[in-house]
Order: sequence, then C-alpha cells, then structure tokens
Amino acid sequence: MTLDELREKIDSIDDTLLKLFNERMELVHQVGELKNTTGAPIYRPEREQAILNRLKEQNRGKLTDSAIDALFLELFAVARNLELPEAVAYLGPEASFTHQAAESKFGAMSRYLPISSIQGVFREVKKGTAKFGVVPIENSSNGIVSDTINGLDEYDLKIIAEVVIDVHLSFATMAEDIKKVEKIYSKDIAFGQCRKFLTDLGLDEKELIPVESTAKAAKLASDDPKSAAICPSVAAKMYNLPILFENIEDDANNRTRFFIISDFENAPSGNDKTSILVRLPNKPGALVEFLNDFEEAEVNLTKIKSHIVEGESIFFIEFNGHKDDPKIQPILEKHKDAIKVLGSYVKETDDV
Repeated sequence: MTLDELREKIDSIDDTLLKLFNERMELVHQVGELKNTTGAPIYRPEREQAILNRLKEQNRGKLTDSAIDALFLELFAVARNLELPEAVAYLGPEASFTHQAAESKFGAMSRYLPISSIQGVFREVKKGTAKFGVVPIENSSNGIVSDTINGLDEYDLKIIAEVVIDVHLSFATMAEDIKKVEKIYSKDIAFGQCRKFLTDLGLDEKELIPVESTAKAAKLASDDPKSAAICPSVAAKMYNLPILFENIEDDANNRTRFFIISDFENAPSGNDKTSILVRLPNKPGALVEFLNDFEEAEVNLTKIKSHIVEGESIFFIEFNGHKDDPKIQPILEKHKDAIKVLGSYVKETDDV
C-alpha cells in the first residue's frame, strides 16, 4: 500500500471506531437509567476489571496489557462522566502522587477536588461533596499511613478499589549550576527516600525544607533560582521547573498503594481482597485465637499490622477473598463485635 492508501484505511477505521464508541455510550446510558431506578452505583470496579481481563485474554495484536488498560480505563471514565459527572476528592495538591493515582482510575475527564488533608478527603466524601476519595494507605519504604487508618476507623465509608503506582522522584531547579542551590524543598518522607542521592552529591549539607507535598515543593522552587525541589517529574513540568536528575530515590522499587473510598460496596469479582479493622480483648492469646479461625478456613492473610488509635491498640488485617464468600462469612459473624469490615475490592497486589 502507498502512504496515502494507508492513511485512508486508518481514517476509515477511525470513522468506524467513532460509530462504535457512540453505540457503546448509548448502551451505557441505558444501563445507567436502569441503575438509577435501583440506586445501584455507576462505578463498578469489579465489572471494569472483568472487562479488562477478558480483553487481555483474547488480545492477539500489538496492544500490550498496559495499553489496553490505558485505552479502556479512559473509555470507562468518559462513559461515567457522560452519565453522572461525580467529583473525586484526593489528597492534593494537583500533580501529587495521589492525583496521579486518582487519574489512573478515573481518567482525565473526571472532576477532581484537591483536599489538603486525608481527614478532609474522608469528610468530603461522607458529606457528599465528592462521590469518591483517593488516599494513600502504605508506601514500600515508609509503611502504613496512620491518618488513613484513623479515617477508616472514624468514618462509615467503604474501600471500593486499590491502586498501586511506582513512585519516582526527580531533582529539579531553576539554578544553572547545582553548586548555586542553597535550599531544597520536598516532603519530609521524600528526603528520607532520596538520602543516598543527597549524600553522594553533597546536597545533604544544604538547607532541607520540608513542605506539605512534593508538588508544592516544585511550585516553591520555581519561584527561587537558588532553590531546588525533590518532586515527581509531572509536578516539575507543571511549573516549568527544569529537571536535572530523574529517578533519584534510593529504592528503585519504591511503590505506594492507595485506597479509593466511597459509600457503597462491591459485588464479588472472583479475585478479591478484603480489609478489616479488629479490636480484640486485652487478654493473652486473643490474637492467636482470632487468626486460627482464618487458618482453619484456609483463608490467606496478606497483611497484619497493629495500630494505635486514641491510645487503643487495633489491628489492620487483609485477606484474600470477598466478605460474602461462604468460608469467610462464618468468621465475620463469629467476631462481629470485634471486626469492622472496611471493604472488599478487586485485588491489584498482595503487598507493596
């Protein structure tokens, strides 16, 4: 084929795709109308995951699994927003890692609300200002996020999905010479994650100024030619801050896991994880007795973390399976006075 012939064929396929997209949106609209009569939520993570799995299994072309995710997650987001534009609250500001996690699930078209605190995200979802909230739950280097555990304990909201993203940090500055950098802005955790880089380049002797977020660090550094920021590359680009070094984190496998919270529960998908909070009596063997029930039911526990809430010790526990699974239901019923079910959702990973 000639170049012009190839382009004509591509144009013809695009025309067909447009027609098919509109047909899909019409069917989604009909589904939405049926859901409105029953009160069922528009966003069903387990349904979306089932579609993605089916498409990947039958894929025989050049599209990779990640490309299929990117194409269809954005298509799902467009469909949701045509039906019911609902706000997504996230731990801000814009260009933060939580914002990136939110966009990976809800696409570019969604209406996003940057919130200054994790508690604020829970509060706005509970009030109905936002339908969904996105908050960090743990980092591979820094562990569990206490504020998120506190929010899950305090608010009657459900985890409906988890998102795991790779955390890469950049060193960005307006300074033409790194020797002229006098101070470095970043989040306190980010300084710890880049300690080797700072030491190797002698930057640990500079003034390290912790701020609320790595995105804010980029904004501050963009206004001061004698400063720099440790921040995501997307934040540096947002504020036109030149990047001198990329991927400066000490751990190349640095990852953060996020929860999506809302006011509804998921149906089983066949590949679920459940998170719970557990308050046990203060007596010897209480935890062992509790965990033995999971072992006897052959339920795989993936995480057990102790946590202090207002001076009281509680356990954050996760296991494979949906809360409505037949072998899990008896355990939850037996310990119903000790357990708060936080949500069952499609499993993205066993751990970070």
